[in-house]
Amino acid sequence: MSTITLRNTDPPRDFEWVAALISSVDVEATSVNELKEWYQRKLPDDIHLRVAENASGDRFGFHCLYRYHAGEDVRFKFYLIVEPTYRGRGVGAALYEHLEELARSLNADGITTDIRDNSAESRHFAEKRGFTQKSHDIQMMLELASFDDQPLSGTVAALTTQGFRFTTMAELGNGEDVQRKLYELNSSVSATQPGHDGIPAWGSFEEFQRTVCQMGWYKPSGQFIVIDTSNGDWAAMSAITRFENADHAYNLFTGVDPRYRGRKLGQAVKSLALCYARDQLGVDKVRTNHNAENAPMIVIDRELGYIQIPGTCRMEKTLGA
Repeated sequence: MSTITLRNTDPPRDFEWVAALISSVDVEATSVNELKEWYQRKLPDDIHLRVAENASGDRFGFHCLYRYHAGEDVRFKFYLIVEPTYRGRGVGAALYEHLEELARSLNADGITTDIRDNSAESRHFAEKRGFTQKSHDIQMMLELASFDDQPLSGTVAALTTQGFRFTTMAELGNGEDVQRKLYELNSSVSATQPGHDGIPAWGSFEEFQRTVCQMGWYKPSGQFIVIDTSNGDWAAMSAITRFENADHAYNLFTGVDPRYRGRKLGQAVKSLALCYARDQLGVDKVRTNHNAENAPMIVIDRELGYIQIPGTCRMEKTLGA
Protein backbone atom coordinates (compact mmCIF):
# COMPACT_ATOMS: atom_id res chain seq x y z
CA MET A 1 0.00 0.00 0.00
CA SER A 2 1.15 3.54 -0.72
CA THR A 3 2.37 5.73 2.12
CA ILE A 4 -0.54 7.02 4.20
CA THR A 5 -0.76 10.69 5.07
CA LEU A 6 -3.31 12.44 7.29
CA ARG A 7 -4.91 15.74 6.45
CA ASN A 8 -7.67 17.92 7.84
CA THR A 9 -11.09 17.30 6.38
CA ASP A 10 -12.26 19.27 3.36
CA PRO A 11 -16.05 19.44 3.88
CA PRO A 12 -17.10 19.99 0.26
CA ARG A 13 -14.95 17.09 -0.88
CA ASP A 14 -15.16 14.73 2.10
CA PHE A 15 -18.48 15.02 3.88
CA GLU A 16 -20.53 12.88 1.50
CA TRP A 17 -17.90 10.14 1.78
CA VAL A 18 -17.63 10.50 5.58
CA ALA A 19 -21.42 10.41 5.99
CA ALA A 20 -21.60 7.20 3.96
CA LEU A 21 -18.91 5.54 6.09
CA ILE A 22 -20.61 6.58 9.34
CA SER A 23 -23.93 5.28 8.03
CA SER A 24 -22.29 1.92 7.28
CA VAL A 25 -21.49 1.31 10.95
CA ASP A 26 -23.86 3.48 13.02
CA VAL A 27 -27.25 2.35 14.23
CA GLU A 28 -28.81 5.33 12.41
CA ALA A 29 -27.84 6.54 8.95
CA THR A 30 -26.33 10.03 8.69
CA SER A 31 -27.12 12.35 5.79
CA VAL A 32 -24.64 14.91 4.47
CA ASN A 33 -26.79 17.74 5.85
CA GLU A 34 -26.98 16.12 9.27
CA LEU A 35 -23.21 15.61 9.29
CA LYS A 36 -22.60 19.25 8.36
CA GLU A 37 -24.94 20.46 11.08
CA TRP A 38 -23.48 18.12 13.69
CA TYR A 39 -19.93 19.14 12.79
CA GLN A 40 -20.74 22.85 13.08
CA ARG A 41 -22.41 22.32 16.46
CA LYS A 42 -19.37 20.40 17.67
CA LEU A 43 -16.82 23.08 16.77
CA PRO A 44 -16.90 24.51 20.32
CA ASP A 45 -16.13 20.97 21.57
CA ASP A 46 -12.61 20.92 20.09
CA ILE A 47 -13.45 18.62 17.17
CA HIS A 48 -10.73 17.16 14.95
CA LEU A 49 -11.51 15.24 11.76
CA ARG A 50 -8.61 13.72 9.82
CA VAL A 51 -8.67 11.81 6.53
CA ALA A 52 -6.11 9.14 5.62
CA GLU A 53 -5.07 9.14 1.98
CA ASN A 54 -2.16 8.52 -0.37
CA ALA A 55 -0.35 10.84 -2.78
CA SER A 56 -2.92 10.08 -5.48
CA GLY A 57 -5.75 11.28 -3.26
CA ASP A 58 -7.21 7.81 -2.61
CA ARG A 59 -8.98 7.95 0.74
CA PHE A 60 -8.49 4.97 3.04
CA GLY A 61 -10.44 6.02 6.13
CA PHE A 62 -10.83 8.75 8.73
CA HIS A 63 -10.93 9.47 12.43
CA CYS A 64 -12.95 12.12 14.23
CA LEU A 65 -12.13 13.13 17.82
CA TYR A 66 -14.22 15.55 19.88
CA ARG A 67 -14.51 16.52 23.52
CA TYR A 68 -17.63 15.75 25.55
CA HIS A 69 -18.74 16.67 29.04
CA ALA A 70 -17.45 14.13 31.56
CA GLY A 71 -17.59 15.84 34.94
CA GLU A 72 -14.09 16.56 36.21
CA ASP A 73 -12.43 14.40 33.55
CA VAL A 74 -11.28 15.57 30.14
CA ARG A 75 -12.70 12.92 27.83
CA PHE A 76 -12.99 12.67 24.06
CA LYS A 77 -15.25 10.52 21.93
CA PHE A 78 -14.21 9.34 18.51
CA TYR A 79 -15.11 7.68 15.26
CA LEU A 80 -12.50 5.60 13.43
CA ILE A 81 -13.68 3.98 10.21
CA VAL A 82 -11.68 2.39 7.38
CA GLU A 83 -12.95 1.77 3.86
CA PRO A 84 -13.92 -1.93 3.67
CA THR A 85 -11.50 -2.68 0.82
CA TYR A 86 -8.55 -1.38 2.87
CA ARG A 87 -9.28 -3.16 6.15
CA GLY A 88 -6.71 -5.55 7.53
CA ARG A 89 -3.86 -3.65 5.90
CA GLY A 90 -2.71 -1.42 8.75
CA VAL A 91 -4.84 1.64 7.99
CA GLY A 92 -6.91 1.36 11.16
CA ALA A 93 -3.80 0.85 13.29
CA ALA A 94 -2.15 3.94 11.79
CA LEU A 95 -5.28 6.02 12.28
CA TYR A 96 -5.64 4.90 15.87
CA GLU A 97 -1.99 5.60 16.70
CA HIS A 98 -2.41 9.18 15.50
CA LEU A 99 -5.77 9.53 17.26
CA GLU A 100 -4.41 8.48 20.66
CA GLU A 101 -1.37 10.71 20.21
CA LEU A 102 -3.71 13.62 19.43
CA ALA A 103 -5.90 12.85 22.47
CA ARG A 104 -2.85 12.82 24.74
CA SER A 105 -1.68 16.15 23.30
CA LEU A 106 -5.09 17.56 24.27
CA ASN A 107 -4.58 16.32 27.85
CA ALA A 108 -7.39 13.80 27.61
CA ASP A 109 -7.95 11.63 30.67
CA GLY A 110 -9.63 9.04 28.47
CA ILE A 111 -11.20 8.27 25.11
CA THR A 112 -14.50 6.61 24.27
CA THR A 113 -16.12 5.05 21.22
CA ASP A 114 -19.25 3.06 20.42
CA ILE A 115 -19.10 -0.20 18.47
CA ARG A 116 -21.84 -2.49 17.21
CA ASP A 117 -22.50 -5.30 19.67
CA ASN A 118 -22.54 -7.85 16.83
CA SER A 119 -19.15 -6.82 15.41
CA ALA A 120 -16.48 -9.19 16.78
CA GLU A 121 -13.92 -7.49 14.53
CA SER A 122 -14.53 -4.06 16.10
CA ARG A 123 -14.41 -5.46 19.64
CA HIS A 124 -11.13 -7.25 18.93
CA PHE A 125 -9.61 -4.06 17.50
CA ALA A 126 -10.65 -2.05 20.57
CA GLU A 127 -9.68 -4.61 23.20
CA LYS A 128 -6.28 -5.14 21.57
CA ARG A 129 -5.63 -1.44 22.22
CA GLY A 130 -6.66 -1.48 25.86
CA PHE A 131 -10.35 -0.60 25.68
CA THR A 132 -12.91 -2.15 28.03
CA GLN A 133 -16.68 -2.17 27.83
CA LYS A 134 -18.32 0.59 29.87
CA SER A 135 -21.95 -0.05 29.00
CA HIS A 136 -24.26 -1.85 26.58
CA ASP A 137 -27.12 -0.17 24.76
CA ILE A 138 -29.71 -2.47 23.27
CA GLN A 139 -31.75 -1.35 20.28
CA MET A 140 -35.43 -2.13 19.91
CA MET A 141 -37.85 -1.81 17.00
CA LEU A 142 -41.64 -1.61 16.82
CA GLU A 143 -43.82 -2.30 13.79
CA LEU A 144 -46.55 0.30 14.15
CA ALA A 145 -49.07 -1.97 12.45
CA SER A 146 -48.98 -4.09 15.61
CA PHE A 147 -49.33 -1.12 17.97
CA ASP A 148 -52.77 -0.78 19.58
CA ASP A 149 -53.08 2.62 21.24
CA GLN A 150 -56.67 2.13 22.46
CA PRO A 151 -55.85 0.69 25.91
CA LEU A 152 -53.37 3.47 26.61
CA SER A 153 -55.74 6.18 25.38
CA GLY A 154 -57.87 5.24 28.37
CA THR A 155 -54.80 5.57 30.60
CA VAL A 156 -54.11 9.06 29.21
CA ALA A 157 -57.73 10.05 29.88
CA ALA A 158 -57.59 8.71 33.44
CA LEU A 159 -54.34 10.51 34.20
CA THR A 160 -55.75 13.72 32.74
CA THR A 161 -58.69 13.41 35.14
CA GLN A 162 -56.18 13.01 37.98
CA GLY A 163 -54.64 16.39 37.13
CA PHE A 164 -51.91 15.63 34.62
CA ARG A 165 -51.60 17.73 31.47
CA PHE A 166 -50.28 16.04 28.33
CA THR A 167 -48.74 18.59 26.00
CA THR A 168 -45.78 19.25 23.67
CA MET A 169 -42.97 21.73 23.43
CA ALA A 170 -44.72 23.18 20.38
CA GLU A 171 -47.89 23.85 22.39
CA LEU A 172 -45.80 25.39 25.16
CA GLY A 173 -44.16 27.80 22.70
CA ASN A 174 -40.67 26.21 22.65
CA GLY A 175 -39.16 29.34 24.18
CA GLU A 176 -36.02 29.44 26.28
CA ASP A 177 -38.01 29.21 29.51
CA VAL A 178 -39.57 25.87 28.59
CA GLN A 179 -36.38 24.64 26.95
CA ARG A 180 -34.72 25.11 30.35
CA LYS A 181 -37.44 23.00 31.95
CA LEU A 182 -36.93 20.35 29.28
CA TYR A 183 -33.20 20.39 29.98
CA GLU A 184 -33.79 20.02 33.73
CA LEU A 185 -36.23 17.14 33.23
CA ASN A 186 -33.94 15.33 30.77
CA SER A 187 -30.96 15.73 33.07
CA SER A 188 -32.63 14.77 36.33
CA VAL A 189 -34.52 11.79 34.93
CA SER A 190 -31.59 10.31 32.99
CA ALA A 191 -29.39 10.58 36.08
CA THR A 192 -31.73 8.29 38.02
CA GLN A 193 -32.17 5.58 35.40
CA PRO A 194 -30.53 2.16 35.90
CA GLY A 195 -27.10 1.92 34.32
CA HIS A 196 -26.38 5.65 34.39
CA ASP A 197 -22.66 6.34 34.84
CA GLY A 198 -23.10 9.40 37.03
CA ILE A 199 -21.89 11.82 34.35
CA PRO A 200 -24.44 14.46 33.25
CA ALA A 201 -25.43 14.20 29.59
CA TRP A 202 -24.73 17.93 29.12
CA GLY A 203 -22.41 20.26 30.97
CA SER A 204 -24.81 23.21 30.84
CA PHE A 205 -28.14 24.40 29.49
CA GLU A 206 -26.29 26.22 26.74
CA GLU A 207 -24.74 22.95 25.56
CA PHE A 208 -28.17 21.25 25.66
CA GLN A 209 -29.69 24.09 23.67
CA ARG A 210 -26.89 23.98 21.09
CA THR A 211 -26.75 20.20 20.63
CA VAL A 212 -30.47 19.40 21.05
CA CYS A 213 -32.90 22.31 20.66
CA GLN A 214 -31.03 23.90 17.75
CA MET A 215 -30.51 20.71 15.76
CA GLY A 216 -32.52 20.01 12.62
CA TRP A 217 -33.86 16.71 14.01
CA TYR A 218 -35.38 18.45 17.05
CA LYS A 219 -39.14 18.64 16.54
CA PRO A 220 -41.04 20.67 19.20
CA SER A 221 -44.22 18.85 18.20
CA GLY A 222 -42.46 15.53 18.87
CA GLN A 223 -41.32 16.47 22.36
CA PHE A 224 -44.17 15.23 24.57
CA ILE A 225 -44.39 16.53 28.13
CA VAL A 226 -46.54 15.61 31.15
CA ILE A 227 -47.15 18.38 33.70
CA ASP A 228 -48.61 17.95 37.17
CA THR A 229 -51.18 20.77 37.20
CA SER A 230 -51.40 20.73 41.00
CA ASN A 231 -47.90 22.20 41.35
CA GLY A 232 -46.61 22.87 37.82
CA ASP A 233 -43.90 20.20 38.02
CA TRP A 234 -42.79 18.47 34.83
CA ALA A 235 -43.40 14.81 35.59
CA ALA A 236 -42.55 12.87 32.42
CA MET A 237 -41.53 13.18 28.78
CA SER A 238 -41.05 11.27 25.55
CA ALA A 239 -39.12 12.64 22.58
CA ILE A 240 -39.46 11.31 19.05
CA THR A 241 -38.24 12.36 15.60
CA ARG A 242 -37.56 11.18 12.09
CA PHE A 243 -34.02 11.68 10.90
CA GLU A 244 -33.38 12.84 7.35
CA ASN A 245 -33.79 10.03 4.78
CA ALA A 246 -34.77 7.52 7.49
CA ASP A 247 -37.63 5.11 6.82
CA HIS A 248 -38.53 4.99 10.53
CA ALA A 249 -38.97 7.26 13.54
CA TYR A 250 -36.66 7.25 16.53
CA ASN A 251 -37.90 7.47 20.11
CA LEU A 252 -34.92 9.35 21.52
CA PHE A 253 -35.78 9.31 25.20
CA THR A 254 -38.66 8.52 27.52
CA GLY A 255 -38.41 9.19 31.23
CA VAL A 256 -40.42 9.80 34.37
CA ASP A 257 -39.46 11.83 37.42
CA PRO A 258 -38.80 9.35 40.28
CA ARG A 259 -41.58 10.96 42.35
CA TYR A 260 -44.14 10.01 39.71
CA ARG A 261 -43.02 6.51 38.75
CA GLY A 262 -45.40 3.59 39.05
CA ARG A 263 -48.40 5.57 37.76
CA LYS A 264 -48.17 4.56 34.08
CA LEU A 265 -47.04 8.03 32.99
CA GLY A 266 -44.19 6.53 30.97
CA GLN A 267 -46.46 4.21 29.01
CA ALA A 268 -49.01 6.97 28.48
CA VAL A 269 -46.64 9.64 27.19
CA LYS A 270 -44.75 7.12 25.04
CA SER A 271 -48.04 6.04 23.45
CA LEU A 272 -48.68 9.63 22.36
CA ALA A 273 -45.21 9.77 20.80
CA LEU A 274 -45.90 6.53 18.91
CA CYS A 275 -49.25 7.83 17.65
CA TYR A 276 -47.48 10.98 16.47
CA ALA A 277 -44.92 8.88 14.58
CA ARG A 278 -47.68 6.86 12.93
CA ASP A 279 -50.01 9.75 12.12
CA GLN A 280 -47.64 12.69 11.53
CA LEU A 281 -44.20 11.38 10.58
CA GLY A 282 -45.38 8.96 7.89
CA VAL A 283 -43.51 5.88 9.10
CA ASP A 284 -44.48 2.31 9.86
CA LYS A 285 -41.60 1.53 12.26
CA VAL A 286 -40.11 3.11 15.37
CA ARG A 287 -36.72 2.40 16.90
CA THR A 288 -35.36 3.22 20.34
CA ASN A 289 -32.48 2.29 22.63
CA HIS A 290 -32.00 1.52 26.31
CA ASN A 291 -29.09 0.83 28.61
CA ALA A 292 -29.19 -2.93 29.06
CA GLU A 293 -29.50 -2.41 32.83
CA ASN A 294 -32.70 -0.37 32.47
CA ALA A 295 -35.05 -3.31 32.89
CA PRO A 296 -38.22 -1.26 33.66
CA MET A 297 -38.15 0.61 30.32
CA ILE A 298 -37.23 -2.54 28.41
CA VAL A 299 -40.26 -4.29 29.94
CA ILE A 300 -42.51 -1.37 28.95
CA ASP A 301 -41.32 -1.50 25.35
CA ARG A 302 -41.71 -5.26 25.09
CA GLU A 303 -45.28 -4.88 26.32
CA LEU A 304 -45.84 -2.31 23.57
CA GLY A 305 -44.58 -4.80 20.98
CA TYR A 306 -40.95 -3.81 20.52
CA ILE A 307 -38.44 -6.50 19.58
CA GLN A 308 -34.70 -6.40 20.25
CA ILE A 309 -32.26 -5.81 17.38
CA PRO A 310 -28.43 -5.39 17.38
CA GLY A 311 -27.23 -2.49 19.52
CA THR A 312 -23.98 -0.89 20.61
CA CYS A 313 -21.30 -1.22 23.28
CA ARG A 314 -19.51 1.78 24.72
CA MET A 315 -15.79 1.11 24.93
CA GLU A 316 -13.48 3.26 27.04
CA LYS A 317 -9.76 3.61 27.59
CA THR A 318 -8.09 5.61 30.37
CA LEU A 319 -5.00 7.47 29.27
CA GLY A 320 -2.06 7.71 31.65
CA ALA A 321 0.29 10.63 32.06
